Amino acid sequence: MSDIGAAVEAGDTMSDIGTAIEAWDEWCELLKRMGREVVAPPYPTDGGGDLEMLEHLADNVEAFLGWEVFHADPSRPFFNRQNDLTVQWGGPNADNVYRHARIEPGRRYRITGKMHGCDDFILALRAGFMHNDVWGTKATVTAHDLGLGRHDDIEILLGGDEPGAVAIPDGVLSASIREYYFDWTADEPAFFTIECLDPEPAPLLDGTTFANRVRRAMMQMTDSIERWNAYMVMNRAERIDNSFTNRTLEVSKGLSMARYEFCFWDLEPDQALIVTAQVPEAHYWGAQLYMMGTFELVDTYAHISCRNQTQTTVDSDGKVRYVVCGTDPGAANWLDNANRRNGLCTLRWFWPTGDQAMTPTTQVVDLADVAAALPADHPAVILPDRAADLATRQAHLRHRFRT
Repeated sequence: MSDIGAAVEAGDTMSDIGTAIEAWDEWCELLKRMGREVVAPPYPTDGGGDLEMLEHLADNVEAFLGWEVFHADPSRPFFNRQNDLTVQWGGPNADNVYRHARIEPGRRYRITGKMHGCDDFILALRAGFMHNDVWGTKATVTAHDLGLGRHDDIEILLGGDEPGAVAIPDGVLSASIREYYFDWTADEPAFFTIECLDPEPAPLLDGTTFANRVRRAMMQMTDSIERWNAYMVMNRAERIDNSFTNRTLEVSKGLSMARYEFCFWDLEPDQALIVTAQVPEAHYWGAQLYMMGTFELVDTYAHISCRNQTQTTVDSDGKVRYVVCGTDPGAANWLDNANRRNGLCTLRWFWPTGDQAMTPTTQVVDLADVAAALPADHPAVILPDRAADLATRQAHLRHRFRT
């Protein structure tokens, strides 16, 4: 008999272990079951999609077991980084770093740090993640609201009556930070710390608490995997492939400053999707590519699968033209879809400063006809320059997501 088994049989003194082990067994059984479910419909199975879904399951294990077990105490919060180069869920923004810390109303917190090479951030007080039954953004503060720019020091108070403190509304469970990096250069990334100003003595871990945390991790993991796949399937069913609806998407309980347009592509290997859009009146904008099923970014380290306003060439007629395909067409605004037959192209513009949206249109052309379909003065990019661009982006990502 194992030491744990002997402990469980030891009686009342070990009943706590029995409660914890019961939840752990449920966790292990769930992993076994989901490992088989995610490699079959309704999840994508063709083109290696089944293996990607299995890897995505592992992503979610790391994300939510860590979040619910080790970041569960709002009296001792620490920032938990998610949606980085290796752990992704829910359509992350390629220009962001995401951090979450557990907080609760009735307590006071202080966030400190330094902007370094970060261009902006959004601090959102949230009632849950978007894949949860209960979720929503209850309050937001941005770096530019606070007059902060690159290399500035950061200090934000949450809760309490101090002048300038951000109130923590009822129902808030976390403080989430989205850092924005517009110019992908190898600069020092921002850092953030959070301190509870009303601390409590650290409680001894008991079996019931551990079991509840593990079961919340189970809920988070299943909700994330099931709902984001369903979200992609539903949104594609409501649209026509290779076209935008020109119906700006605003998430009702999400960020008030966020605007989106979706287009699901369906392309043969020798085809390209040309997206023509207006330059929006907005503080930040760009285009990004996502995978079906997982709603993860098409690998931004190996592929130039995203471009924000600092990385996008505007043509002489004032419009932007992105070319989505898997073979380099020599166009300035190539978005590399890694030769995926299907996926999602998202246009986003945040902090609108006027009424001009991106209002995109599309055209599917043969790869051989891409240059002819673009304006004559649209810049051409040769392979050595493309390789240098990718190397610069990779150097930035190594800095942004280093430990």
